[in-house]
Amino acid sequence: MDESVRQQYLEAMGIQSWVARDPVPDAATTTVDTVSPAELPVEQLVPQEQLSAPTVQAATQQGDIAGLDWPALQARVEACRACSLHQTSTQTVFGTGNQSADLLIIGEAPGEDEDRQGEPFMGTAGQLLNAMLKAIGLNRSQVFITNILKCSPPENRDPHVDEVRSCEPFLQRQIELVRPKVILAMGRVASQNLLKTDVAVGGLRGSEHLLRGGNIPVVVTYHPAYLLRSPDQKGKAWQDLLRTKRLL
Repeated sequence: MDESVRQQYLEAMGIQSWVARDPVPDAATTTVDTVSPAELPVEQLVPQEQLSAPTVQAATQQGDIAGLDWPALQARVEACRACSLHQTSTQTVFGTGNQSADLLIIGEAPGEDEDRQGEPFMGTAGQLLNAMLKAIGLNRSQVFITNILKCSPPENRDPHVDEVRSCEPFLQRQIELVRPKVILAMGRVASQNLLKTDVAVGGLRGSEHLLRGGNIPVVVTYHPAYLLRSPDQKGKAWQDLLRTKRLL
């Protein structure tokens, strides 16, 4: 890559300087199963003590979403009452961008800005994401962006297990419809739920993971909100972006 172009990329991410390092060897590719709720009884998806009537109802009602197209899927998301988040959120945040994109970006859940505007990754975190995409020659209109949850949790708390399970069929259908070449999982909640693991982001990033079925590569990186709090980690995020660009 031309040195001047590389510097432009780094400046877009807010990285002041770049020190060349020896390439980090790729870890062995691991295949990680993701299981749709349609494939397991609901009691295996959520601990019994955390099961609620809406969760059981969601597992039954959402079993028929496999054939939904984009408009029908979005309408189903907007009408969803499977968990209590619909009572406290302003609106659902379905996702935005190119519905046949090569790159699918998945975050955690809508925050306050997203809940108000109805789009994922807004505010300062969204601005940083835009810069990160620009750094690899992309913009928001060229990718599809969504979240693990489609409703905003109160006070930006972590998603509960039953909330994630209620939204999972929607996300699985979005993945099927987009058919991306690469998924970029941003942050702990997105990465751990997609890959069905409790390994921290630092232990997941740097390796190539595959979703079961379509063999879609999943690149794990830090959430832009985390990078705003920990700018010293932007260099690692740059490595993840380069991996994403190579896979694309």
